[in-house]
Amino acid sequence: MDRGTSEPAFAQREASLGRLPLAVVVVDSAGSVTHWSTGARKLFGHTRQEAVGSAATDLLPVHGALPGADGFRGYAAYDSLDWDEAPLVGTDAAPGYPRAGRARLADPERGPLDVLWWAYPLAGPGPERLLVLAADAARLPGSEEERVAPCFAPHTDFPGAEDLVDRLPDILPSMGPTTSGRIVEQMLELGYPALETIRSERVPVTPDWGTPKYLERRARRRRALPAANGRVPDPRASSGPVEEHEGLAAADRAEELEDLEYAAVRERLEFLNEVSGRIGTSLDLERTIREVTSAAVPRFTDFAGTHLRAAVLAGEGFPDGPPDVTTIWHRVWVEHNDEPGRWDDTVPVGEALAFPEHTPFFRCMVSGEPVLIPHVSEEMGNRISGQFEKRDLRPLINGRSMLIVPLKARDVVLGFMVLMRRGGREPFDDMDRATGAELAARAGLVLDNARMYTYQENVADTLQDSMLPRLDPRMAGCDTATRYLPGTRLGRVGGDWFDTVKLPGSRTALVVGDVMGHGLNSAAMMGQLRTAVQTMAALDLPPEQLLRNLDDIAQRLGEHYLATCLYAVYDPIRSELTLANAGHIPPVLVRAEDGRSVLLDLPTGAPIGVGGVPFEAATVRVAPGDRLVLCTDGLVEVRGQDIGTGLAALCESAAHPAASMDDACDTIIRALNRGDGRKDDVALLMARLNGIPPEHVAEWELGAEPREAARARRLVRDRLTAWGLREAADTAEILVGEIVGNAVRHARTDRIGLRLVRTDVLLCEVTDDDHTLPSLLSTDIGDEYGRGLRVVGGLARAWGASHSGRGKTVWCEQTLLRPPRRASAG
Repeated sequence: MDRGTSEPAFAQREASLGRLPLAVVVVDSAGSVTHWSTGARKLFGHTRQEAVGSAATDLLPVHGALPGADGFRGYAAYDSLDWDEAPLVGTDAAPGYPRAGRARLADPERGPLDVLWWAYPLAGPGPERLLVLAADAARLPGSEEERVAPCFAPHTDFPGAEDLVDRLPDILPSMGPTTSGRIVEQMLELGYPALETIRSERVPVTPDWGTPKYLERRARRRRALPAANGRVPDPRASSGPVEEHEGLAAADRAEELEDLEYAAVRERLEFLNEVSGRIGTSLDLERTIREVTSAAVPRFTDFAGTHLRAAVLAGEGFPDGPPDVTTIWHRVWVEHNDEPGRWDDTVPVGEALAFPEHTPFFRCMVSGEPVLIPHVSEEMGNRISGQFEKRDLRPLINGRSMLIVPLKARDVVLGFMVLMRRGGREPFDDMDRATGAELAARAGLVLDNARMYTYQENVADTLQDSMLPRLDPRMAGCDTATRYLPGTRLGRVGGDWFDTVKLPGSRTALVVGDVMGHGLNSAAMMGQLRTAVQTMAALDLPPEQLLRNLDDIAQRLGEHYLATCLYAVYDPIRSELTLANAGHIPPVLVRAEDGRSVLLDLPTGAPIGVGGVPFEAATVRVAPGDRLVLCTDGLVEVRGQDIGTGLAALCESAAHPAASMDDACDTIIRALNRGDGRKDDVALLMARLNGIPPEHVAEWELGAEPREAARARRLVRDRLTAWGLREAADTAEILVGEIVGNAVRHARTDRIGLRLVRTDVLLCEVTDDDHTLPSLLSTDIGDEYGRGLRVVGGLARAWGASHSGRGKTVWCEQTLLRPPRRASAG
């Protein structure tokens, strides 16, 4: 700088020199761009969509500032300048310190660029690791631009340092107060961005948002005034110049007011446009609430608190009717740029409350219109705070400007936002009220979309949960574990299901099915087919006959009802599996003896609903401890791969050792659920086939004579005594006597079967050749018969009857106080 320059001229040059349009870029730890400002687009020519996610070294001339980067690519750089007078500047700075530089870039499209840059290493919990500020050196005034270099200096070196610090958050307008505050604090610690001239003067860099049009026009008008020796003519010299001067001044003031209004409107439109791009990035209600609240701070307001109706937050559907004094509101998010934690006790997030009637908050939510209070006086603040018994709002609201805007959708108030500005800031005015109302209108639509999605998800989850069974993990001789994973398309509702059904003879039916398609129609069909399977399983139909009947039912329900199904019956006494398949993927059997897993080779029938195709059953011998794994194709099918690959992975993961059945299911899910956008739902059913030891089973044949009932009671007592269950003998004798007596009365031949099975409960089964199932009868005082089943129903834990191959079986279960020891869950 020329030492002869006058002090005012120096101050003017200093002010001009330090105002630069800045490009702002944030880089994460991987070296990828996460924030790309409008200034960066103007300076480097890349749009935000092109830049975000790209490698910073491809876009920025920050030589040596990025760890592991040798400079930058994409531009031809030369003549990078380092300055010895600034030890923290340049590529020789120690790690953790800021770096700065000046680079001339050869842009093939726009020609040469002269770029000044400052790079700040960042620390903290967020992904941000490097902040880069850049400016076009061609904007520097004067002919001495070669003698200007970027540097860092403590902000306290400058007059009006606090004003400079207040402008720093404006550099990062879309990062939120928490993130931008943390970054600004680190910038101040490392040094304020500055320009160094002739190695002695340092000028702070102030972000330049451009010169308003009205200033440009006023400057042009002033230059157009007649000049006398470089001065405005004396108004007393003649009337002509004076009148012209006054006329131009009046027009200048009118245009100035017009352009001020234009600039204010444009600023608000830019703000609303930016907010619209930041909110509604997902349909997650909680995330949308945070986005809406944070979008207003600090550019539009200093404090923003969002309140929603309880029904909206709970996803219970659209609120019914307008709010009143009984309406419960939840404070769902608060954002402010005051000191951290200042308002946590006064306005805590998550609080549920009803707002008193004589408050501006109540007026906003009832009228559905914004409420503007330009200045909350002490008297008004005391009156508002007095309506709340449990808290003192005066330190929060007194002396501030307040704007309350409703969040509406379809003319119904879903919530409202409380916006406040601190005393040192321009208070809210009518234009701010319009801006806040527009912000709330856009936010209300976004929140309503998220609310509807949340509601639909809740409905889908409720529907799916209601259709999936609540299985008893322990059946007779069989332990089970299940997993269900909803799909990601069409509301997370699908047609996959699993089930277990208790059958006579201590047997268990294991079912898994998959309705083709997705959505509510598939879920409704799944519910119908699952109910049909349960009903037919209770009739003890053979597996192949059950699938045959299920196919007929599906055809009657509709021509587009198609499903696959695998039905297996496990007999723990005989150690047998009987399976029938209707187009389903085969199950996996893991042998306990050697840990091998194999796909069972079963006859594969057509899917349920095709019609006219026979089904066959296959019998497989199993051993105690073997595990059977049944699942739907959503677990093993991967787009672009053969299903055999998925089945092989299923076999491998099923054979992996596990401490429990639940752990074994989790191992399979982790191995096959790759998290790559699975769209189909998944049902998994695993059964450990424990078997029932022969010593826990007792069988006898009885004659069809009345005296056989007494013999049956003696046999049962003796066996229970041998099993160490004398306390259960009295009840068991009564139950067996009643059931055997009924069989003797109705048997057509002289053979009646009696079987006791000891598991967690005592099972008694009586078979005969009569196909008529017993039923409870109403009896009068004089009736001699008809009370036996009432006695059985009163004493037994459960009882039932089903058809068998040669007649019927009547069974009952009795709770044991000392069940037999079970093998460890391995």
